[in-house]
Amino acid sequence: MMDAGDLLYDAGAIAAFGAIGLLLMAAGYGVVDALTPGSLRELIWDKRNNNAAVLLASNMLAVAIIVVTAIRSSYDGLAEGLISTGVYGLIGLALMAVCFLVIDAFTPGRLGDLVTDHERHPAAIVGASSHISVALIVAAAIS
Repeated sequence: MMDAGDLLYDAGAIAAFGAIGLLLMAAGYGVVDALTPGSLRELIWDKRNNNAAVLLASNMLAVAIIVVTAIRSSYDGLAEGLISTGVYGLIGLALMAVCFLVIDAFTPGRLGDLVTDHERHPAAIVGASSHISVALIVAAAIS
């Protein structure tokens, strides 16, 4: 039989890990918004730009991959688990940003400009796959 104290502790832990995940997803949104010209809000919701949506969606999935792996591999103590999840998530975001900038350096034109073009552009798929790839590398390193 579950103890009420255990239930409250577990519920609090779930809420805390969920909050860390949401904060990291918000940070991921900020990173993508900073790396692409214009406002993601305007590009995706007002202009219905598929390229920007693909890039942002891949970033959200990538952050989730890292957060899930960090939670599953977290330390026994709640505080240590929350800290490690946050740190691993921030490392993943930083690596995704670096990867975006590296791809941008080797791409004709600016990658940010290409993925915000209204016409469907293969650069959006390249950027999206780099987010997922980096997340999988970070997830493997965590586990």
